[in-house]
Amino acid sequence: FGLDPAALRGVKFVPLRVHNGDDASCLNLNRAQAPRLLGVDPEQLAARGAFTFAEVVKGAPSENPWRLLNQKTDDGSVPAIGDAASIQWALGKSVGDTLDYTDERGHKFKLRLVGAVANSILQGSLLIAENQFVVRFPSESGYRMFLIDAPATAVSRISETLARGMEDQGLELTPTPRRLAEFDAVENTYLSTFQVLGGLGLLLGSVGLGVVVLRNVLERRGELALLRAVGFQSRALRRLVLSEHGALLLAGLGVGVVAALVAVAPSLLSPGAQVPYLSLALTLVAVLLGGAAWTLLATWLALRGDLLDALRNE
Repeated sequence: FGLDPAALRGVKFVPLRVHNGDDASCLNLNRAQAPRLLGVDPEQLAARGAFTFAEVVKGAPSENPWRLLNQKTDDGSVPAIGDAASIQWALGKSVGDTLDYTDERGHKFKLRLVGAVANSILQGSLLIAENQFVVRFPSESGYRMFLIDAPATAVSRISETLARGMEDQGLELTPTPRRLAEFDAVENTYLSTFQVLGGLGLLLGSVGLGVVVLRNVLERRGELALLRAVGFQSRALRRLVLSEHGALLLAGLGVGVVAALVAVAPSLLSPGAQVPYLSLALTLVAVLLGGAAWTLLATWLALRGDLLDALRNE
């Protein structure tokens, strides 16, 4: 193929056989019935400790779940492993469930989900042992997909070498971060929508803060009038009220930000994660300014007029 072995030193390939099927990734809004099947040698993935497993079938050893693909089942079903998100949302299944398939001879067989990997590039497909794949789809000869493990510092160079050497074979290379970003784009669209709605809710909540401040200050007019009578200036009283409720506003925002960071930390740390820092910062600033404005307005409304008149009601 015109590839220089020296240029590919340190690069490992895991070949995959492919049987086309439904797209079970988040890019497909329909419920997948028979996802694409990938035939792989489980030992190659087991030797690398490839991917992080979110769950394995009950009773199975969890130290190296890829070897579950080689195990024989009592009911004759074929063990399969898929992406956790695809299994739960696209298929509506869970680990331990079965799916119905038909081989190329028209014979029906079952796949049993024995494991699920977390947030991976395998989203949309199910992996089975290569020997099981060949038995059921013998005409699917050769390998049409490869997982490529390359040194992080040489990814660009190796990509150019492979693309140039195999351009006649139509090789298409997709970096893992870009592939994960494509999957995350759908989720991010929904999150952006809810972020806008949540931001509007926070702005309305800041109006509620102003109402609470207004009611609180009106109930304390007698106390504030007493402070005014003993010599406190109106400006000092306004600073007192604003500092009290401004601290509550800042504390509320701080607690909310910390809680949100804890909740989304796994997604932020995942490869290819795209964080909308600008929109998040603008939302927080808008909430802070809105809360401060309503607090200032409520304080001004509550403290206007002669506070000393409130002492007559005490």
